[in-house]
Amino acid sequence: MKTHLNTLFVTTEGAWLGKDGETVVVRLGQETKIRVPLHNLDGIVGLGWDISCSAPLMAACAEAGVTLSFCNANGRFQASVRGATSGNVLLRRQQFRWADDHSRCLAIAGNCVAAKIANQRSVLQRALRDHGDSERRPPLEAVVARLALYIQMAGRATNLDMLRGFEGEAAACYFGVFDHLITARNFRFTTRQRRPPTDPVNALLSFLYAMLAHDCRSACEAVGLDPQVGFLHTDRPGRASLALDLMEELRPFLVDRLVLSLINRQQVSPADFITKETGAVEMSDETRKTVLIAYQERKKKELEHSFLGEKVTLGVVCHLQARLLARHIRGDLDAYPAFLWR
Repeated sequence: MKTHLNTLFVTTEGAWLGKDGETVVVRLGQETKIRVPLHNLDGIVGLGWDISCSAPLMAACAEAGVTLSFCNANGRFQASVRGATSGNVLLRRQQFRWADDHSRCLAIAGNCVAAKIANQRSVLQRALRDHGDSERRPPLEAVVARLALYIQMAGRATNLDMLRGFEGEAAACYFGVFDHLITARNFRFTTRQRRPPTDPVNALLSFLYAMLAHDCRSACEAVGLDPQVGFLHTDRPGRASLALDLMEELRPFLVDRLVLSLINRQQVSPADFITKETGAVEMSDETRKTVLIAYQERKKKELEHSFLGEKVTLGVVCHLQARLLARHIRGDLDAYPAFLWR
């Protein structure tokens, strides 16, 4: 496994991606903008309304195991190109059997949700240490205590609907005080709004969640798991349910902390966002590039893995978690060790 994921993000409208030998070529009109050796890439993401690619490049990516994905300008996933399914067929058969077993689903999903809430709690605790002034401290401390209870409740859930209810209530508490984490007062956040995002903070969250989902889908495919068949998220045509399961525990420290950093360090401003006639809020092209660069830099940061006890980059955490989940499904681990951010 590579120590860090290299992903090519293409954001220029009208760009065309092609193959020249063993190299990915990005052209705009007749001008070549960039050339990247295919073997240096783990993923290619097209972000825009008018980005296309050649059939030879699709075939080369499929053969090389490079995930080729297309999202709209808001970061919403639209399609991906993949080759023959890799990995051990016995692993996938076991995954399918477990997905039909309520007790197995509950055990894995319960660990994912408990870790997600614990990581949300850690985000708030970090904010208390960094910016815990007298005005913000009481509401943040109240939600920190509340989330501790939800972690215990997630562990005691007796069915998936109850678990999803606890997850939703915990998320409402967490995002209910998210505005207290924003020190740049030209940004405001009231509630999580997904489709479409109606303010700059939600636009940043939705865009980066889409990037994380791409990485988690790649991680599932790389270890031979079917990204469509999850344990927490139900099956739905076109939805990578297992990738969504995997990203739940990673959202708070990989995306939420990055969004707060971008805003509080004034790397983005409200003027960098465009409000459409429908009320949807989008990033400008330049802002999208800034955010993508920050996301790639974020993935290069190191931390100690909570289960393995080793220093790893954030960019490989989703791959490590996918491998740990595969080992659990194979029977090598008694339980799925969800990731805890410390």
